[in-house]
Amino acid sequence: MKIKKTGRLFFFLYLIVLLRITVFRSDFGTHPLLADGRISLTLFKDYIPLVKGGHWRLFLYLFLGNIIWFVPFGMYLKYIEKPRTGLSLLLCGFLFSFLIESLQYIFGTGYSELDDLILNTLGTGIGAAFVHIVKRIRNRPA
Repeated sequence: MKIKKTGRLFFFLYLIVLLRITVFRSDFGTHPLLADGRISLTLFKDYIPLVKGGHWRLFLYLFLGNIIWFVPFGMYLKYIEKPRTGLSLLLCGFLFSFLIESLQYIFGTGYSELDDLILNTLGTGIGAAFVHIVKRIRNRPA
């Protein structure tokens, strides 16, 4: 019981940090609603020039960052909450990522990209898979 309360507290703090870096940035509130939002529906449009230009650090930061920031989301859903199917976990990650991308568009605080939805959902799946593997290892008979 205590681990669930602690887990929920850390998850709540994680959500605050995630929303702060993705939506409620330092320029939050300086843009008129629905005026400065940008959307990209072309997959990996912004990553290709980074790779071609040899900007590997920025590419890895953006690409892996979109995955890594959602790993805790998948871990929480798999470990703390009621057991869910893999598909429902991915759907939760996708919908939460869609919420963030929509808020970025509405408030004009980010660049809403289809890639982010895919990479964030992948991160959710990786987090859930990690917890699933650890649980199987811990429950394996000696």
